[in-house]
Amino acid sequence: MAGADTTTVGTLRRRHSYALIVLDLISDFSFPQGDRLIRPALAAARNIALLRERARQRRVPCIYVNDNRGHWNTDRDEHIRSCLDSQTAASRIVELLLPAADDFFMMKPRHSGFFATPLHTLLNQLAVHTVILTGVTTHQCVLFTAVDAYMRDFDLVIPSDCVASAASSDSKRALSLFASSMNARIGPQRTVRFERKSRKPRKTAAP
Repeated sequence: MAGADTTTVGTLRRRHSYALIVLDLISDFSFPQGDRLIRPALAAARNIALLRERARQRRVPCIYVNDNRGHWNTDRDEHIRSCLDSQTAASRIVELLLPAADDFFMMKPRHSGFFATPLHTLLNQLAVHTVILTGVTTHQCVLFTAVDAYMRDFDLVIPSDCVASAASSDSKRALSLFASSMNARIGPQRTVRFERKSRKPRKTAAP
């Protein structure tokens, strides 16, 4: 499984209280109903590209987490190259969001970006307390990753124009759940701010 650079020297220079996570957009979308997802995903990718540029200016680490779809031996460069070589509408998304050399990149086997990946360890080494979740699909992989992030005591920011599902109704329901159940901050990407602040203990939720 391709992993992120989590060495102490590499991460100390990148420490920030925020991290931008891009889920499942470095893809050829060759899965069931993937063709229906490309158009809304492209719209989200354009907004993510704007957000990523602002994040880079503030030295906020960017972490790409993508499905491995059973290909455990695929590395970062091979995965990106195969998506670009697909010569489909999906390759436009990859071109918009092409990872920089110093961005983190990892593969996941299931819906959540935390399951069987080094994401939690990396976020801790980067001193992150707020994760900005973007990508697809809002009601599946973004949702499962958000739940796992919340359970691990990370604060959540989910820009509403940086996530997508094939059906907009699925996105709307998930965004409502993020706000009501996980105290996530929801809004367009232009409202996202990257304030440095210390992590505060979360109050225990009522059952």
